[in-house]
Amino acid sequence: MSAIETDEDRLIDAKATPSKFAHIVLRTTRYDEMREFYKTLLGGRSAFANEILDFIRYDDEHHRVVIMNLTSAPVPAPGSVGTDHFAFTYDSLGQLLGTYERMKASGVTPVWTVNHGITTSIYYNDPDGNMIETQIDNMDNDEADAFMRGPYFAVNPIGVDFDPELLIERYRRGDPIHELIQQGSAPWARDTIPAPLPPLPPYDRFGDKLGG
Repeated sequence: MSAIETDEDRLIDAKATPSKFAHIVLRTTRYDEMREFYKTLLGGRSAFANEILDFIRYDDEHHRVVIMNLTSAPVPAPGSVGTDHFAFTYDSLGQLLGTYERMKASGVTPVWTVNHGITTSIYYNDPDGNMIETQIDNMDNDEADAFMRGPYFAVNPIGVDFDPELLIERYRRGDPIHELIQQGSAPWARDTIPAPLPPLPPYDRFGDKLGG
């Protein structure tokens, strides 16, 4: 359906909110690497591409991610002020884990895997170091609101880390989805858990305080 305004629609609405998030544009000096990364991550294709711009589409939007080729540009220091990350939501745990396996096969592994309670999330760094979250919703909005007002979120608003290989093992075994999306469902062995991301404050990574 077209969003072009008609005469009948011409009412200024001061309380209007966006109907959707449309797209993001990323500047880079690693043009080919960035294009390949996002097409692999998103299962996307070029709606239009030349030596300067690649408009990447993966759904009903005409473009969701645009990669802009720069000949030179300064690279922000890690942890500097600016955007922390952006996120893409998948419809199912199987799709999220399938994306993990597709990225792994292409040589890209996550920088962080965490169950935030409200989402199960797998984070990646793109070739320029931008962080991207892939996620599924574990709760509807009412459940999420209640969770974020609850006692555990008050002591640990970040989440509980998980081992993606263990989660995949449990998924393929046929364990119930409602169990797999719970915090603590696929814990890392304490001697193998990756180092935490530098900008994060201390949090209950192993879920030691769950149920406490």
